[in-house]
Amino acid sequence: MRPDTQIQRVLDLARQKGLLRAIDLSAIDVPRVVLTRLTASGQLERVGRGLYRLPDAPWSEHESLITVATKVPQAVFCLLSALQLHELTTQLPRQVWIAMPRGSHTPRFDYPPIKMVQFTGEAWTAGVEEVDRDGITLRVFGVAKTVADCFKHRNKIGLDVALEALKDARTRNKTSIDEIWRFAKVCRVANVMRPYLESIG
Repeated sequence: MRPDTQIQRVLDLARQKGLLRAIDLSAIDVPRVVLTRLTASGQLERVGRGLYRLPDAPWSEHESLITVATKVPQAVFCLLSALQLHELTTQLPRQVWIAMPRGSHTPRFDYPPIKMVQFTGEAWTAGVEEVDRDGITLRVFGVAKTVADCFKHRNKIGLDVALEALKDARTRNKTSIDEIWRFAKVCRVANVMRPYLESIG
């Protein structure tokens, strides 16, 4: 394959995917050295280890989440990052919060900063949804599961955040009390959450 054809293929793929991983080049049969040449010539920019994009690509508010989802596809966005995706918080978390199964190593990133929480059993498998952002699939816990998780991990994120998430999820009708109660049991925080659920129920 001619070098200019290789370059065109890589640029087309970057346009199509938004974020390009070095590993994506094997699918189009192009050596990775082409990425180095394109970065040196300013036709691509490196946004993290093994991650590239077109310099004029529109910036997405979910860019850091997309970066993580591209590099760690099994990660599930949780807690503050899930609240952000569900538009249930005004805060922009300084770190990307991800859930991984117990025993996982924290993924290493130049950027963005990661906060990993380990989940087991049903708390890891239940309530996972997939949402599309800029052509990338993000795995995230649903609203009811996220609210229950916020109570479970209130020592990490603060009880005020958990209460705000619960109140917002209900006032904006994003989930039902029954759904929240179901995940409160899955996350083993039913006793903690009962008084708060009763007060808004």
